[in-house]
Amino acid sequence: MMNGMLWCRYAAQWHAAKRFYAGIRASGRMRLAGDSSGCSVLIKKFGSEPRMAGKRTVCSAAESSGGSNRKDRIPVAPSGPRRMSLAKLRNMAESGKPLVMLTAYDYPSAVHADLAGIDIVLVGDSLGMVELGHDTTQFVTMSDMLHHCRAVVAGARRPLIVGDMPFGTYEVSEQIAVENALRMIKEGHVNAVKLEGGMSRAKAVRRIVETGIAVMGHTGLTPQSISSLGSFRPMGQTLGEAKRVLEDALALQEAGVFAIVLECVPARLAKRITEILDVPTIGIGAGRWTSGQVLVYHDMVGMLTHPHHAKVTPKFCKKYARTGEYINNALQAYRDEVRSRTFPSDEFSPYSMPDSHWDDFDEFSKHMVKSPALQQQTSAENAANADIKVY
Repeated sequence: MMNGMLWCRYAAQWHAAKRFYAGIRASGRMRLAGDSSGCSVLIKKFGSEPRMAGKRTVCSAAESSGGSNRKDRIPVAPSGPRRMSLAKLRNMAESGKPLVMLTAYDYPSAVHADLAGIDIVLVGDSLGMVELGHDTTQFVTMSDMLHHCRAVVAGARRPLIVGDMPFGTYEVSEQIAVENALRMIKEGHVNAVKLEGGMSRAKAVRRIVETGIAVMGHTGLTPQSISSLGSFRPMGQTLGEAKRVLEDALALQEAGVFAIVLECVPARLAKRITEILDVPTIGIGAGRWTSGQVLVYHDMVGMLTHPHHAKVTPKFCKKYARTGEYINNALQAYRDEVRSRTFPSDEFSPYSMPDSHWDDFDEFSKHMVKSPALQQQTSAENAANADIKVY
């Protein structure tokens, strides 16, 4: 019995040592390992991995774990990319480091945003205008948002993902707002939600936050209110409007938002509101002194050149590329090469068939071809073969 227990202990220590040294080799680390596991004793005693023919080794949990220091001796697997957290965003803002936010609506744009090191990706209801071709954001549905949110989450693994709550999903009642915010998290897989409005939406924001969902506020120009505003126009240009924007921002902060978008307001108003608030501000058409900036992906890369898009592209948007022109040139070149039969060339026709197989297939398929030219060719070949005399 005693010999069996000793053997069990030796076997457990051997396996622990084997895993430990394998980990050192895998990680490339070179450091001295102690003899607390009895590895040197085992090597001298057995010379190789201990075995018990015909018997099963039974060890206690403590023995099979290789001792209490096993965690310190075994290398830890590298972790995947970590999602941006609200705490980190707040620390960045407090340290004066501007936050970078960008919209994305599908997997490719989300991947680009991730690779570029964007801090926050907003799946905006602006997809209704730049992706679906609507004149306003009011026609975007919850189903639209959930579909696009899932695609963006799949493509962007590092940024914080915020999903816009579309028009009509939070205005009716606080309970409906909570239910739809829960859908955005559970079905859209986003990390936070954004909704428009100030004092009039503060109660709904508070209820959503109390549910455990992070909320980003949005005041200044609120595009979902286009019906009552009459047009997309800047806000805060008069004393009354400036007071209202500030009061809305304070109400949203009191309700528990983690950040506030300020859209289309004078730069000095946005700067003063940012100085007053405790939460970060994200500007869009609001000058450079907010805590961060956001732009629409399609606008800033110059994606579209259609007259409809040119009509709705805001004045404050800087185009960092002319992607739409490159795409149009590529599409026109493709069209021309197809029509001239220069594409695909031999370079892009990589698949082949042995001549012997082709000759057999050619003979087999000639009887099935309906092309007049090929039928003429087949008839001519048949006539020529008929003239050949066999001796």
